[in-house]
This record gives sequence, structure tokens and C-alpha cells, in this order.
Amino acid sequence: MTKSQKKARMACIVEKLKELYPEALCALEWEGEPWKLLIMGRLSAQCTDARVNLVCRELFAAYPSPEALAEAEVTEIEHYIRSCGLYHVKAQNTKDACAMLVNDFGGVLPDTMEDLLKIPGVGRKVANLLLGDVYHKGGTVADTHCIRICGRFGMYPESLKDPVKVERIMDELIEPEERSDFCHRVVQFGRDVCTARSPKCRTCPLSELCEHAKKV
Repeated sequence: MTKSQKKARMACIVEKLKELYPEALCALEWEGEPWKLLIMGRLSAQCTDARVNLVCRELFAAYPSPEALAEAEVTEIEHYIRSCGLYHVKAQNTKDACAMLVNDFGGVLPDTMEDLLKIPGVGRKVANLLLGDVYHKGGTVADTHCIRICGRFGMYPESLKDPVKVERIMDELIEPEERSDFCHRVVQFGRDVCTARSPKCRTCPLSELCEHAKKV
């Protein structure tokens, strides 16, 4: 497909996903508080959103503000987030991120990629999530669902797993105002239909728009 053909296909896919999932909701329950999404986005690495939600209910009950987490002992944070995996690094990142948020940014989440990437534990995926959900101006959140599914759609080789390359490719194919909601919807689609193993291609409502489905 040419680039223009890919853009046209993605426009159709975006609209189809809107029909399937009218509400494009973030799976992380951040309750409209940006600092919570910052922490939850970091904890979600190699961990399910459901687990992060469960863990953070207790974590945020014990530490109800970024100031409280910035002042907490790392070992105390580890106690709450142990089941998220990589808890030593994540706990230190959580403390350091909250300290930077409070001390360097006046407690207000930055609204640029450049500043977000200064925060410990924040990479482009989390930064785009934050920019999209908080400020409605993010790029493509190239998580495992997005990488897998957009490859299957035919936007790039399915063997491509580089999140930065996927982000750049998809940013050129999806309109800026659609990217954030598309990424939330594609996560749900990936859980329901286009699973990592044994995707439901024969009953998939997007099969006519998918290169992978044509091979099945």
C-alpha cells in the first residue's frame, strides 16, 4: 500500500473502532488527577492495567499526594507495588518522579514531550499517554497492543517491534485529534478480538481492513 492508501485505511479503522467502542476510556483509573496517571503509567510497564489499578488504590490511599510520595521511604513504596514487578526500580522512579513534579514543576504535570522525558521512569510511551489523556495533544501510544495490531493491519511489517519507529509511522497515518482515543480503543480491541495468540480473524469486524486476516 502507498502512504495515502494506508491513511485512508486507518481513517476507516478509526471510525470502525468508534462504532465498536463508543467510549474511549483509559484502562488506568487515574480519577482525573494527572500525577496519578504519571505514576500508574510507569507502574504499568510489564504489568497489567488491572493489577496497577488494584495496587494504586492502596498506594494512593496511603500517599494521597505527590508530596507524600516524594517524602516516602523507597522501601515503603516497594511494599505497596511489589506485585507490579520490577518494584525496586519502579519504587525509586515513583519517589523521584514525584519529587521532580513538586520541586521542578510546581506540582503541575508538564505539557511538553521534552519536559515529560526529564521525569524519572517516563519514556515516550508514557509521555504520549499523559499528553493525550491530560492535555489532548499526544502522539501514538505504541504499547504492545498498538504495535501488534497496526502491524497486522498492514501499516508496517509485523516483525517490526520498535515502539519509537511505530509511533513515528502511526503519527503520520492518524489525525492528531484521533490518536489518543484510537490507542485506548485498540487496547480494548486487542483484548477482545485481536489477541496476541489466536486472534479471532474469522469473526473480526475489521477483517476486511486487515492484511493479516487475508492470510488466514
